[in-house]
Amino acid sequence: MVMNASSPVPDWLRRLYPFTPLSFTTPQGARMAFIDEGPRRTEAVLFLHGNPTWSFFYRDLIATLSGEIRCVAPDHVGMGLSDKPEGYEYTLARRIADVTALVDSLGLTRVHLVLHDWGGAIGCGFAVQNPERIGRIVLLNTAAFRSPLIPPSIALCRTRFPGTALVRGLNAFAGPAVRMAMHRRRLSDDERRGYLFPYDSWANRVAVNAFVKDIPLHPEHVSYATLSQVERGLPSLRSHPVSIVWGGRDFCFHDAFLARWREILPEARVTRLADVGHYVLDDGGAEAVALCRSGVLGT
Repeated sequence: MVMNASSPVPDWLRRLYPFTPLSFTTPQGARMAFIDEGPRRTEAVLFLHGNPTWSFFYRDLIATLSGEIRCVAPDHVGMGLSDKPEGYEYTLARRIADVTALVDSLGLTRVHLVLHDWGGAIGCGFAVQNPERIGRIVLLNTAAFRSPLIPPSIALCRTRFPGTALVRGLNAFAGPAVRMAMHRRRLSDDERRGYLFPYDSWANRVAVNAFVKDIPLHPEHVSYATLSQVERGLPSLRSHPVSIVWGGRDFCFHDAFLARWREILPEARVTRLADVGHYVLDDGGAEAVALCRSGVLGT
């Protein structure tokens, strides 16, 4: 069932994020916030964010596209304006299942994907399970395959100690990201405030912490088998038009990940923005938005 979200958008945030959040109850009973803009058709663009962002990341692209095509952007459970339950199953398989349930509830039969960060693994997981529904795909500095490459700072955040204390207590994952994820320019004060707004306490950073710990680096990890299954299915996406818009100054999803995507999807249309960081849409601005619009609409 879809209803208005119970988390209000404050006036200062609405200037940047001028949307009315809705809510969907996931199969495990958590409230997932999402925005649904544009014409109410069964064809839509599904925007999936990673960690530690939320649907706010896609605000400018949605504003650009929503006059032409339906735009659906959820906040994964524990993120953004969604519920942040302490005991939720914060795993890749659960996130794929939550997205699938949302798409089913909206009656979407044709879904174009825009994926960033760990939204790539989630969205590609949905795609390989539902190939008949998938249209065009846009990838933004992401991965959906196993890799041992992980920055030392993120490896530290994955630890029980001091990782959990750093991420939940000191906001040492979401906080630094608003600086480290940019290169061409700096985020404005309100943009930084918008990214950090949902993660203002130990309790509200539960999924930021769980998300970083869900990066599967060894076969014993709970999400390793799921990611392996997604990876095996990636070649099936070659039958879909794929555009890759890549920030060349990403400290995390760097060019080694882009090289792997080129191997998996050799026909993809690739644009590398050499001086753009991890927050591709913010750092690349109108240039990145225009490239993504072209990839979504197939122009």
